[in-house]
Amino acid sequence: MHIAILTFDGFNELDSLIALGVLNRIKKPGWRVSICCPTAEVTSMNGVTIRAQSLLEDARRADAVVVGSGVKTREVVASPELMGRLSLDPQRQLIAAQCSGTLVLARLGLVEGVPACTDLTTRPWVQEAGVEVLNQPFFARGNVATAGGCFASPYLAGWIIARAESVEAAAGALHYVAPVGEKDAYVANALKNITPYLPR
Repeated sequence: MHIAILTFDGFNELDSLIALGVLNRIKKPGWRVSICCPTAEVTSMNGVTIRAQSLLEDARRADAVVVGSGVKTREVVASPELMGRLSLDPQRQLIAAQCSGTLVLARLGLVEGVPACTDLTTRPWVQEAGVEVLNQPFFARGNVATAGGCFASPYLAGWIIARAESVEAAAGALHYVAPVGEKDAYVANALKNITPYLPR
C-alpha cells in the first residue's frame, strides 16, 4: 500500500505533515507513505524546506493519494506542465484532498457534480470552478474525499486507513495522536465525521 501525499512549493505544513504522521501509525510490511513533490525539494508557506520522497509521476501508481494545500495551489492548477504530470484514477485509487487541494481535484474533473469541502479562503475559488462547497469538515463519495480546515487532515488520514485497513485501525491511529485526557472524545468525534462516508 503506497500513499502519496502531493506536496507543492508553498505547501501548508499542517496538511502534509499531520497526514504523514497519522498515516505512518500503521506499521505493517508494504505500507508506505511518501511526500510526493514535483521537484527534489519544496519549501513551505512558512519557509520550511523538505526533500521529496517520491515525484508526481509516482502518484499515478499509488494506491491512495492525498492532495495537500498551500499558498500556491492556484498557480499549480494554472500550470499545464504540473497538471500534465498528474493522472489520478478514482476507480483504482483512494483520492483525498485537503483545503485548496480541492482545487486540484476540480481541475482534474474528480469532483464534477459532487459537493466538496475546502477552507474558507479557497471556498470562492472552488465555487468558481463549479463545485458546491459544504459547510462541514469532511465529505466523501466513493473513492474521493475532501476536507476543509488544517486540523481536518486527520479525518482524511483516518478515512484512508479505515478504507484500506479497518475502522479499528483508523481509531487506533487517531487515538495515538489525540491529546491526552481527550483521546476517547477526539476519536469519537473523528469517527462521527468519517464513518457515514464508508462503504456499507
